[in-house]
Amino acid sequence: MSEVNLPKTKRGKETLDKILKAAEVLFSSQGYYNTSITDITRKANVALGTFYIYFKDKKSVFAFLINELSKSLRHELSLAIKECKSRYEAEYIGFKTFFEFVKQHRGLYKIVWEAQFVDKKVFRDYYEGIAKGYIERVNKAKTCDEVKKELDTETIVYCLIGIANFIGLRWVIWENEPVPNRVIEDMMKFIKEGAFN
Repeated sequence: MSEVNLPKTKRGKETLDKILKAAEVLFSSQGYYNTSITDITRKANVALGTFYIYFKDKKSVFAFLINELSKSLRHELSLAIKECKSRYEAEYIGFKTFFEFVKQHRGLYKIVWEAQFVDKKVFRDYYEGIAKGYIERVNKAKTCDEVKKELDTETIVYCLIGIANFIGLRWVIWENEPVPNRVIEDMMKFIKEGAFN
């Protein structure tokens, strides 16, 4: 991200993290357009000039925050499914990990979806970044006969992303509770067997 100056010191990294945490809270609670750079620096308890050491403008911190959330989510998913013995198990663990991530970053939906109106490329990059590695893993599962070869991999991946998104929205965001085990079991049954006879 060329519009971001990454810190070279531990102290600089801590300052950048404070700015990002403040931006995440404010963008998720007030929205992009109702949040000012001054709001972010006040919440982060840093000087206004400090913000400009790292970021060119509000849009650059917004885009960087979404990119960092995406990287963090992908990292957590990768760690969680590392020891899985099958694609089915990886899906099960991956969904649970995603729901836990959303619980920790409740503003993720609002921030990412608002990106459609702030910077469409950032919005698209978020989902394509998640889909890229996912496609590779599903293609690998196809070679092991774990996933039907006649189905288009990209279509499968975006269907699975959609399932995760909306189940997380329904329970974690709207109800502020963990996704019930019965819901996860039904999701997995739907994925494995399909909904139609």
